[in-house]
Amino acid sequence: MALTPFTSNFEDNSTDAGFQFTFFCDICREGYKTEFTESKTYKKGRFLKGLGGFASAATQMTGRFSNVGYGIQQGSNILTDKFQGMTPEWHKEHETVFALAQNEALGHFHRCPRCKKYVCDNDWNEEAGLCVVEAPRESTEVAAARAEKMVADIKAKAETTEVFTGKIEQRQTLCPKCGKPSGEGKFCNNCGAPLALNKCPQCGASNSPGTRFCGECGAKLG
Repeated sequence: MALTPFTSNFEDNSTDAGFQFTFFCDICREGYKTEFTESKTYKKGRFLKGLGGFASAATQMTGRFSNVGYGIQQGSNILTDKFQGMTPEWHKEHETVFALAQNEALGHFHRCPRCKKYVCDNDWNEEAGLCVVEAPRESTEVAAARAEKMVADIKAKAETTEVFTGKIEQRQTLCPKCGKPSGEGKFCNNCGAPLALNKCPQCGASNSPGTRFCGECGAKLG
């Protein structure tokens, strides 16, 4: 029985009760899982022991599968006891169902004629007849380019936008009596003079100690 050549990028989910395979897109790695097919022989089958199991493994490794990836994985699975000891009838079912599973999965993938990869619908450019790696979709690239340009424009605009309009300077309160920096307390650190704010009797605004005229209304301060 000749098998349809297909990707080696897949997983064998088969058990003694039946057979199932998952095939993956070579680009995004999203998978398509085939329908589960129940084994007709597992209930009445018997497990092989010792040399018989190893011989079954060797048979699988050198079987008639044209897919190299499948043969390698099958051999690896058997050598790790996943399929070791299954009956010859079970292995024949396995081969038959695998061929059918490949044909089933092929309907959900496209083979890119340029890079030879098998890809899902999401990674296939229908108009170009190539995968999106070899022929990116124009609408997708335009949208992505517009988004990148928008972000670049926003950053450029932010670089030239003044967001702070205040003055950066160091302010010190000078004592109205001794003229030296007085600190932040209620009395001068140097001479002990009171530093209470001078309240304007006309508008009620607070003014620094020693101020002669109100900074808000210009009234003379006592």
